Amino acid sequence: MLDQDDRVNLSGISIAKELYDFLESEVLQGLRLEPDQLWSEYASLLQDLTPENKKLLLERDQLQAQIDTWHQQHAGNKFDFVKYKAFLQDIGYLQSEGDDFAIETANVDAEIATISGPQLVVPVNNARFAINAANARWGSLYDAFYGTDVIDKTGKLAPSKEFNPERGKAVIKRAQEFLDEVIPLGELSHSEVTSYQLVTEGGKQRLQAIAESGETHYLQNECRFVGHANHADTVVLLFKNNGLHFELQINRQHPAGALHPAGVKDVLVESAISTIMDCEDSVAAVSPPEKVQAYRNWLDLMNGSISASFEKNGKTIDRKLHGNRQYIGADGAAIELSGRSLMLVRNVGHLVTTDSVLDMQGEKTPEGMLDAFITCLCSLHDLKRSVAVRNSQASSIYVVKPKMHGPQEVAFADKLYSRIEGILNLAPNTIKIGLMDEERRTTLNLKECVRALKDRIVFINTGFLDRTGDEIHTSMHAGPMLPKAMIKQQAWLQAYEENNVDVGLETGMGGKAQIGKGMWAKPDEMQEMLAVKMDAPLAGASCAWVPSPTGATLHALHYHSVSVMVQQAKLRDRIRANIDDILTIPLLGKQKLSAEQITTEIEENAQSILGYVVRWVDQGVGCSKVPDIHNIGLMEDRATLRISSQLLANWVLHGVCSEKDIIDAMKKMAKVVDKQNVYDANYRPMTDHYDGPAFKAACNLVLNGAQQPNGYTEPELNARRAEVLAMQHA
Repeated sequence: MLDQDDRVNLSGISIAKELYDFLESEVLQGLRLEPDQLWSEYASLLQDLTPENKKLLLERDQLQAQIDTWHQQHAGNKFDFVKYKAFLQDIGYLQSEGDDFAIETANVDAEIATISGPQLVVPVNNARFAINAANARWGSLYDAFYGTDVIDKTGKLAPSKEFNPERGKAVIKRAQEFLDEVIPLGELSHSEVTSYQLVTEGGKQRLQAIAESGETHYLQNECRFVGHANHADTVVLLFKNNGLHFELQINRQHPAGALHPAGVKDVLVESAISTIMDCEDSVAAVSPPEKVQAYRNWLDLMNGSISASFEKNGKTIDRKLHGNRQYIGADGAAIELSGRSLMLVRNVGHLVTTDSVLDMQGEKTPEGMLDAFITCLCSLHDLKRSVAVRNSQASSIYVVKPKMHGPQEVAFADKLYSRIEGILNLAPNTIKIGLMDEERRTTLNLKECVRALKDRIVFINTGFLDRTGDEIHTSMHAGPMLPKAMIKQQAWLQAYEENNVDVGLETGMGGKAQIGKGMWAKPDEMQEMLAVKMDAPLAGASCAWVPSPTGATLHALHYHSVSVMVQQAKLRDRIRANIDDILTIPLLGKQKLSAEQITTEIEENAQSILGYVVRWVDQGVGCSKVPDIHNIGLMEDRATLRISSQLLANWVLHGVCSEKDIIDAMKKMAKVVDKQNVYDANYRPMTDHYDGPAFKAACNLVLNGAQQPNGYTEPELNARRAEVLAMQHA
């Protein structure tokens, strides 16, 4: 029945009516499951597991308190690393490792197990972004070159409203260089080819490349040509290299094809192999309606019905999910390739609670449990669809679980998803888990964390942004930390990245699961990304995060240049990264910072905090491109916020700056952020009175940062967002 707060009460829990109705009228359509029975079983899950969840969070707090006390007691003394490490072992923060083992995860899709390539992370509550990400399985290399700084944007190459043929020629040249690398023709360059033709020999097709002189050349690696297709006036040639496909699309009548000597109008590249549809760091979903919107989009992704419409240049554009791609193989057999990125869903961590479901005492319940219940329930729609259009051809559900601290918390996640499988009548380990290696205690005990998930783990990923935030918070009382840029140059970070790969290979994840690297946070700096992001496959990572479909297309080029399988074989026998390096705290130590350096660091971080928080709190935007103090757009989410707020909190704690310095910097930078958002009609200036929820949240994240659980930003953000929503509905 409904109470006065428009909630449904049953089995000892109180469910927001919007959530209850969504499950009954949308999620359960065609599933032959009864809503009240499901909620009753979920209530039992909450009753059984919530106490354990709370106990694990208490253990976090107790360990942190012990670490804080140790640092306080040793303040002013020369840092004794041996005693510090022994202390961490004594309190159980640093645990001993068991025997060697290999993961045993079964029924894993190739996109996770064997295909290496880019991975997108997008807020699932934005339908347009979610569709674009799912459809980013294939991307135009011509567009990626033409529209970014990969091609010089000055002089005769400058982009304009109309197609610039000179820029188009530069794009074609770069694409030809790519073809020379991945499908070489021997002494002939693809820039010299005037025609591509198919010939049949012995019942199998071969590709001929004909030069202007009439000379014929074949591919050095003929196995890389795998098929073709004919689409109206376009001939498509399909190739495969290092597990990734790409197309040459030939149409001499097309403006780009007319510039190409062989009429190649585009090179279509298999790009975002997988996508994480995010319910966590990139999402601001505080109220039940906001949570339902996120769940609804995930449901519609799983049943294939999601759509979005938007206005562009005076026209309405409709978006929906792409279908599969069809070809005729070189041997004459039909080939069907997925037109969509394989989708995973990221649930929230163990800390966050929600009022979408309240317990018998009217208290909020763990949001991570609700995410697990609803997102996996929605995923049943994918499992019941025909094989050709499924997200998972292996009949698996893929969940990413973030912000877990150590093996016991990971084991708890395994227990949670086992219970969900029981409620949904799924076979054991149908639900696969991607483990975010983004907290210090998980990094230090990574092998045992993997062991706790050995039957369902499908990736480990270095979330270096959150990891840096936790690095600062864990050692908050050890002393003042280095500025952000310097922290990233310290030995602990490189050792952390290497350890992730080492443990992944040691536990048999190569060829069975993803070993991933974190986000490229500069969406407009694609030339720099091309130069730097090659480090991911060279490090043995089978996937790495990129901020956009265009970024995915460009990052895919790295996986054509580097065979991750070969690279992992080279790395498999190296000595594992030194745990002592990982334990080295990035302290300022005896280094002296000038007053100018301190002011600059404070203001840059304050501006970053405000620029993100004001959109989160006032507009419910969880992830966006936020201009920094130099007006360079950076992808910001709660992980980047955690670093900035924790660093400034550390500096206040140790007297590098004062609370007054922080408030003064926040007020000064609020003016900058207000100016940067002047063209946003929905933006509310912070500088009117400096007392709005967003400005208060930004200040509190720093001034109370040392006391925030693990330095997480969610409690403060959620509270202030709820305040804004209450004002809007008053």
